[in-house]
Amino acid sequence: MRKVWAVVRREFVERVRSKWFWVTAVLGPLFFGAIVIIPMKLQASGGGAKRVVVVDGTTTGFGARVADSLTRNPEFTIVGRAVFGAGVADSLARQVGAKQLDGFLIVTDSTVETGLAEYDASNVSSFRHIEALRGVLDRLAVNARLERAGVDPGLVNRAQLRVDLRTRKISGSKTTGESSAQSFGLAYVMAIVLFLVITIYGVNVMSSVLEEKTTRVVEVLVSSLRPFQLLLGKVVGVGAVSMFQFLIWLVGGTLVLSRAAALLGGLAPPEATAEQVALELPTVAAATIGVFLTYFLGGFLLYSAMFAVVGAISSNEQEARQAQLPVMFLLMIAYLSVFALATNPGSAYAVALSLIPFTAPIAMPVRWAAGSLPGYEIGLSLGILAAAIVGVTWTAARIYRIGILMTGKRPSVKELARWVRA
Repeated sequence: MRKVWAVVRREFVERVRSKWFWVTAVLGPLFFGAIVIIPMKLQASGGGAKRVVVVDGTTTGFGARVADSLTRNPEFTIVGRAVFGAGVADSLARQVGAKQLDGFLIVTDSTVETGLAEYDASNVSSFRHIEALRGVLDRLAVNARLERAGVDPGLVNRAQLRVDLRTRKISGSKTTGESSAQSFGLAYVMAIVLFLVITIYGVNVMSSVLEEKTTRVVEVLVSSLRPFQLLLGKVVGVGAVSMFQFLIWLVGGTLVLSRAAALLGGLAPPEATAEQVALELPTVAAATIGVFLTYFLGGFLLYSAMFAVVGAISSNEQEARQAQLPVMFLLMIAYLSVFALATNPGSAYAVALSLIPFTAPIAMPVRWAAGSLPGYEIGLSLGILAAAIVGVTWTAARIYRIGILMTGKRPSVKELARWVRA
């Protein structure tokens, strides 16, 4: 164990002393915070009201109602209302091209009859503005149809009052304060963190093995300790570094997100409410943290052994990048299934992914965060994962002890099988 500890200490100290470790440790929370906060700031600020002209081709006053309603909407600045006719659209299009306008809306009598309207603008990818226009047109068109039929639109609007459905998650037999959006957000964030951390540090193990192999340092190392001890020391050492950096990210990320409401409030428009600019963090239970860390460690040990084999059987960086693709694909299966796992955590597909050891490190924490799971599924999944770690590590060690000294070409599958049997 003294030799293994020496390798663990070397791997840990070398990585922690690197300036890039501290750069990524400090910038990591800021980067993830920026991903969350900057889009919300841009959405809150709105990017300015759109300068729009309403082209009125109606004979019933519907166009005037649309222009009046859009004037009261903070998303738009109504520059004017033009009468529909020949050459009007071309003239307005030239103004849009000259940046004098952002767009123009054409409404006619057929808008009420068939629901057809036209919006020409320099930017038709702003879904918020498009939905705002569609909402105004829908409401006014419905009111016009109701008035034509002799029905009071106010009475219909009161009858169509939307129900505010509040969701609260039940964990075990207790009701938590976690909403559906928070539950999905937690599951999605957990999947991203697990995928990134396992991949980054698994590749670090592969790079470390490949570097020592190509520089012939490994030949000196195996003269004083067994290959399995070297493999175990590398996996544990890099794992300790990942846990240390993850702890820094956790503390830094919590501080950044806890200040999100104050940061968002600076650019929010005056009419925005506190709920629109606040970022409500879900309450993470101790059991969730335990499941997350357990599967993180299990996934790291499993994939680190596999990445170590990739480094051992490769002779250069190009071969290693090609050989690591099958390992990456196994991990990506669960990552790309996050929406299916979070939407229906009790489906047969979700259960299968959480029992397969190569996808369980991501699938099971996502299912746990998205819904309440029976204890026996967690136990069965962990048991299969532990058995897979033992089996993969044993196989990896037998390939590793021969592969680290082999150079010249990448071995075939038949040769790898012979190394395992040797």
